[in-house]
Amino acid sequence: MAQARERTIRHAHAARSGPTAGFTRGILCYAGAMRARAGSGWADPCATLVQGSGAAKASAWVLSAVLPCALGGCSQGEPPGAEPNPNLGSIVVEADGELDAGDEGGSVPSDLLGTLEDNLPFQPTGKRIASIAWRTWVYTDTGPKRTRLGYLRAGAVVDAREPGLGPNEGCAGGWFRINPRGFVCIGKGATEDVEHDPVVIASEVRPVRGQGFPYLYAMSGEVAPLLYFKLPTMAQMVNVEGDGVAGRASAWKQMSRINGTADLLGPISAPPRWLLSNDLTKPYGVEQPLRYSVHAGKAKADSGFAIARTLEHEGRTFGLTTELDLIALDRVKMVKPSSFSGVHLTETQDLPAAIIDRHYVQRYEAGEDGKLRPSGSYSHRQGLALTGKKQGTGGLVMYETADGSWVPSDGVRLIPHRTEFPSFATGGRKWIDISIKEQSLVAYEGRRPVFVTLVSTGRGGLGDPEKVHATVRGTFMVHTKHVSATMDGDDDKTDSFNLRDVPFVQYFHKGYALHGTYWHDEFGKVRSHGCVNLSPKDSAWLFEWTDPPVPKGWHGVLNHERGTVVYVRP
Repeated sequence: MAQARERTIRHAHAARSGPTAGFTRGILCYAGAMRARAGSGWADPCATLVQGSGAAKASAWVLSAVLPCALGGCSQGEPPGAEPNPNLGSIVVEADGELDAGDEGGSVPSDLLGTLEDNLPFQPTGKRIASIAWRTWVYTDTGPKRTRLGYLRAGAVVDAREPGLGPNEGCAGGWFRINPRGFVCIGKGATEDVEHDPVVIASEVRPVRGQGFPYLYAMSGEVAPLLYFKLPTMAQMVNVEGDGVAGRASAWKQMSRINGTADLLGPISAPPRWLLSNDLTKPYGVEQPLRYSVHAGKAKADSGFAIARTLEHEGRTFGLTTELDLIALDRVKMVKPSSFSGVHLTETQDLPAAIIDRHYVQRYEAGEDGKLRPSGSYSHRQGLALTGKKQGTGGLVMYETADGSWVPSDGVRLIPHRTEFPSFATGGRKWIDISIKEQSLVAYEGRRPVFVTLVSTGRGGLGDPEKVHATVRGTFMVHTKHVSATMDGDDDKTDSFNLRDVPFVQYFHKGYALHGTYWHDEFGKVRSHGCVNLSPKDSAWLFEWTDPPVPKGWHGVLNHERGTVVYVRP
């Protein structure tokens, strides 16, 4: 049944997009017919050799949505918050354009205001606007043929240039320039009321970049949580959830101190004043389900949640999700971030590198006589830069690490030195080398490796991506990036997820992406339905390292010209 439904999705999707040979595959990155809802369009940025079912070169092409479907089951309707004439094109967003104090900025001839040439950073004057939509599009210009550069997420407050422009036929509320470039339309997606708008106030906690997870994460418990849209009284909770609410909340608090959840959450605050007497207003573009007395139904089983803040009310601990639902934390399992991270290499270091592959591996040091003696142990999945020196031959080899210790070969996953390089590995050009057999990822600048780690690719291994859950092989480019993106699916119970705000998503070919993972910690093993899974720390670092850069305050960006190369090989 699932296979039949998947074929139907593929054919419907292909019909919507035209006769593009490679697109008929139903991409299964996580689970079932997963739908990427975090954006609205994508392009295969370069002619790409794709292995599988005799696929030939895929031409560069564009859909009318920012995020490609992570699976073939997503809708191609106009995304929420989008204005008419999306006309995606080949756009480059540069890194943040910080202005010096003496830089005048914003000195644009009047005849160029609102055009493509109006693209230089400006000096902030205190004027700000805020996003009130799940995706507030940033456009290249204000004209009828404008294209999208990226988007803001609800709650983002950014500097705006005065005076505004318009209104015009495409934007009844008028336009504002933002930094480092682009224009935002005031209306359903954005507001000038940055102090009082309920969505802006409720979404004030912003995602953290460059460190690990952008938010706290949780997965549904045995009984999925209700999605409260207001703070319920204890009587209301008992009425909709049944007896035992207070006892469950108390037991959860006690257990959270034992299992480390309390440390993960940190201090729990009282409800903010604005929440005490008001219903939560959803950002424009977020699903608006039917509301009952105090809740909007139950979350789907196996849901994942991104939590922006925690609070205590009526003796119960709640989390406020990024979609502005209140969920009781005693109904979910908080995700403890994986501690795994790869190896950063200095300019003088090279491959091979090693990652400890067992739970106990003896550490050795060389004595004055040159003999190796035990000296402590390495931790499981610890990353090690190696010097290239080794002792022994045959079955057991000892490798010298950068700190002077020695590690036995039978306890490590070795990522070998490259002897040959693809033609694009020139100068300081950034590119990513992914090996399916090794379950490894190496970030290069030219021919110099700068970072190495373990990943989880498609569980179909080296199989045909058209037929099994394998990662596509070939040469691609990162073309769309999202600080987080929500995906869902309902193929079967074991792989049924409603994964909100998957962290640090980087699409490189159709629905295939590099992204962080909060629902498993098995890096180094095949695990996904086709995407390349990374640990929280690794995905956060890689997101900031690759091109296109996502400007400060933005949540996503599109770039169909100059993204970082992704090379996926056996």
